[in-house]
Amino acid sequence: VRVVESCGVSVQAGGSLKLSCRVSGNPRRTHSMAWFRQTPRNERQGVAGYDGFDRTFYVDSVKDRFTISKDKAENILYLEMDRLEPEDTAVYYCAAEYDWSLPSDWESKSSRFSFWGQGTQVTVSS
Repeated sequence: VRVVESCGVSVQAGGSLKLSCRVSGNPRRTHSMAWFRQTPRNERQGVAGYDGFDRTFYVDSVKDRFTISKDKAENILYLEMDRLEPEDTAVYYCAAEYDWSLPSDWESKSSRFSFWGQGTQVTVSS
């Protein structure tokens, strides 16, 4: 299974950015996917999740600013980020799992995801 993310960029605060992630090579379809992010000071934390029932999940810090979506035919996961803040600066990772549902505390359970992208740097300058 291969998870490949789009390249990150540097943007100004208040700007927008859309990340994408393609999952390929899996004999079974990965149903649950999520975006995590990590800074040098913090553990990897989930920001948005998408399960096999097309339900979406967000942590409070990105609600109303980030939108997760999925092209199911192509198995591509997107993360549209609006009104970016310097605090959003991090390496963003795409994760995938065969399970249909995300665990209740998915945002802190990175170990529950079997497949990961290489990570992409997003830098938001003030």
